[in-house]
Amino acid sequence: MNNPEHASADLAERIVAWGLELGFGQVGFADTDLSQAEQRLERWLADGHHGQMDYMARHGKRRTRPGELIANTCSVISVRMDYLPMDRTAVSTVLESGELGYVARYALGRDYHKILRRRLQKLADRITAAIGPFGYRAFADSAPVMEKPLAAKAGLGWIGKHTNLINKDAGSWFLLGELYTNLPLKPAAPAADHCGTCRACIDVCPTGAIIAPYRLDARRCISYLTIELQGPIPVEFRRAIGNRIFGCDDCQLFCPWNKFAQLTGEPDFAPRHGLDATQLVTLFAWTRQEWETRVTGSPLRRAGYAGWLRNIAVALGNAPTSPPVIAALNARRDDPSELVREHVRWGLEQHGE
Repeated sequence: MNNPEHASADLAERIVAWGLELGFGQVGFADTDLSQAEQRLERWLADGHHGQMDYMARHGKRRTRPGELIANTCSVISVRMDYLPMDRTAVSTVLESGELGYVARYALGRDYHKILRRRLQKLADRITAAIGPFGYRAFADSAPVMEKPLAAKAGLGWIGKHTNLINKDAGSWFLLGELYTNLPLKPAAPAADHCGTCRACIDVCPTGAIIAPYRLDARRCISYLTIELQGPIPVEFRRAIGNRIFGCDDCQLFCPWNKFAQLTGEPDFAPRHGLDATQLVTLFAWTRQEWETRVTGSPLRRAGYAGWLRNIAVALGNAPTSPPVIAALNARRDDPSELVREHVRWGLEQHGE
């Protein structure tokens, strides 16, 4: 085509089609102006709401200025991929059982970072085959990238009051990925906010981490406490954690828009090693070698072995009192890790031991 605008529009249509063929639920295009998101991030950091996640500030403006992270970036291809492997009833059943360990649904299968980056690379390969070499870099929660603001600008949804992205036709049970490119792709129209007066996510948060609409204090968030936090979990939050041993999905479970969520057809997101519904006492008995074997290629590695045991000790403290629960905690009373021992002592205290 002689008209560059028409050529760009034609390429955009093909990119969307290729993305859908590769298993993405949606593909959109954003420009690189994140000035509003930059202001919100700076306020969030200044308030200390990032806790120990120092990496959120470490990269300076490169997180909010794509062209400074990857030179010559002028357009971002944003994609989303559904990951929920079972319906809400099955999810709630585990969460409501004090004897089972609850793992955030995104972490049940294989490492989503690799899954999305591989698909993004295939998308880039298709673009290269069509137009020749171009500048790009693929990301999936793996670099200083403002994924949710970029996805919102690309029309994939709006950032809800719980600070997750919501799509009116697909809910929020999806993961995001990006291709930073030097292609002149026309940005999409951002999606409108449809949260309205709803505050379900705010009211249901076990630890009150959503301190106001669109404001999350990560230091109170169970996902942060069980994954990112290095060291002891503050005692004030331990009872509220319940049986959540890696992450938390409550704000999504109770979001009305998730009645439109689509179950994933991606085999790599299927639960591994029975982690969708395993007894806490069984998980607590895993040796380091067993843990290493079973979490290889899994997001669960991020918590570390001691962090994993710390989390389960808290969940066992919250579990219904029974001989197996007491025995499991006592078995690690002399664990090599002081972090684990301290949480085991707390767990036993909850059972009057």
